[in-house]
Amino acid sequence: MKLIIQIPCYNEAGTLPATLADLPRELAGFDTVEWLVIDDGSSDTTVEAARQNGVDHIVSLPSNQGLARAFMAGLDASLRAGADVIVNTDADNQYDATCIPDLTGPILENKALIVIGARPISDIDGFSPLKKFLQKLGSAVVKFASGTNVPDAPSGFRAFHRDAAMQLYVFNSYTYTLETIIQAGRLNIPIRSVPIRVNAATRPSRLFKSIPAYILRSISTILRISILYKPLRFFVTSAIVTAIPGLIAVIRFLYFYATGDGSGHVQSLILATALLAIATVFGIGGVLAALVAANRILLQEMRYRQLRSELDGR
Repeated sequence: MKLIIQIPCYNEAGTLPATLADLPRELAGFDTVEWLVIDDGSSDTTVEAARQNGVDHIVSLPSNQGLARAFMAGLDASLRAGADVIVNTDADNQYDATCIPDLTGPILENKALIVIGARPISDIDGFSPLKKFLQKLGSAVVKFASGTNVPDAPSGFRAFHRDAAMQLYVFNSYTYTLETIIQAGRLNIPIRSVPIRVNAATRPSRLFKSIPAYILRSISTILRISILYKPLRFFVTSAIVTAIPGLIAVIRFLYFYATGDGSGHVQSLILATALLAIATVFGIGGVLAALVAANRILLQEMRYRQLRSELDGR
């Protein structure tokens, strides 16, 4: 059994050595433990720091492509390097590396194919009350959208069995954390959550510059993921929400028309026609989006089979 610990990096020369110093080289249940760094177009000495600190594999992206793309590049490289289990962690040493056995345990025991580390959100001093609330709210939304029970959806400290890693493909360029959970739920991949510990913050988060920016990006991400993975539900809901006021306007016009006062309320009929037309467009869009989603699932299945055949052939 081979474990590969992957670390997406973007200009992390200052924090990467401390992160690597805490990572294990031996772990119960694994014959080999290797490290892999994904350099996401860094302009500093991240690659040199990785080499100097004994990293086994380095994947260099030609330019900064974002955390999600770096994460996917790491999964692909780890699989091709023969990983049976992949642990993803952050380069800023946010997560306590001594918790890695807690992540890999359920996989080794065949209880899960994906394990996500749940941070003690309420006890993290570096998180403001608003950020703590938003983290919990986002996790609750992801629970509802995915049908899984993951209390800390934004956590990047997670472990993947190779079979799960081969099935995942992230479309969002901003972050992989939410989308991979929703994918796991839709693909019925066994997923668990375990409590973990965190280290003191070494630098501010780079995913967002302010709380308003974080809120906007999170809402946008969840909305896009909802449309991507449950398009029929989204568009049908939008159609119903739009059609109800239209029907009310129609009933209002018919009431006044029946009482002999319809000529002064033509605007209700115009508004109703517009709203019902929009609702119809939403409904048609939902059907088309559902067909596209079915095709995407088929393509993902083909990708999984092709990748599995290629890796098993090796």
